[in-house]
Amino acid sequence: MKILVCIKQVGESESPIQIDDYGRWIQTDAITGYQMNRLDEFAVEEAVLLKEAYPGTSVDAITLGPDRSAEVIKRAIGMGANHGVHIITESEGYLNPFNIASRIADYARDKQYTLILTGVMSEDQMQGQVGPMIAACLSLPWATAVIRQQLASDTKSVLVEREIEGGRRDTLHLQLPAVLTVQSGINRPRYPSLSNLLRANKQKLETFQVGDSTQPQLRENVVRVTYPENSRSGTILTGTQQEKASRLLNLFRERALLR
Repeated sequence: MKILVCIKQVGESESPIQIDDYGRWIQTDAITGYQMNRLDEFAVEEAVLLKEAYPGTSVDAITLGPDRSAEVIKRAIGMGANHGVHIITESEGYLNPFNIASRIADYARDKQYTLILTGVMSEDQMQGQVGPMIAACLSLPWATAVIRQQLASDTKSVLVEREIEGGRRDTLHLQLPAVLTVQSGINRPRYPSLSNLLRANKQKLETFQVGDSTQPQLRENVVRVTYPENSRSGTILTGTQQEKASRLLNLFRERALLR
């Protein structure tokens, strides 16, 4: 059995977010550190658990991004993946979900993967579209927000339980090959082992150089990026403690919070 797990490099949550001078995207050079998308860690762990449960299974980890993105592939190999694939992009700007999905689908098309796993969404854009788009490009069945999966004994189908709105769960029976986007909480991602990290540093990644001129037909465009606007304006009370207390009491009464 062959499994492909899709991972993404994102900025660390503590890094400041600055919009570039053109208002078209963020300044990547202002980000102080990068890491694997934490939701993708659950997908990697699920792939490695399947590898451990089914002897002979191999796990490939793939990412699309600039040169620095190779670090997340090394982490995936450190967690137990066998092989790394890096689709290198020239630009550090916005990559739309279809562009990412079509690139990954082109790579996976003739590789005969039994399962393709992704995180449920990325921490930075939170769109959750890449997984379903990969499935659409490859004409494969798919399920999102999977919280539990169980392969059939013949490994020709998979039973999945997925989270849906309202705290409910949905159960699906999918024929393999299939694409699953994995929800957080499905497992507990392991730390990379030292031996695997040493292997990752020595292992040669499979790389593909992608130029901007060869990207798929543009389907969407970023018009402008802005900081979130304050939805409410605060009121600062001034004066003595007695005056501020009196003013606050009047505000509560005006808003019918007190009678």
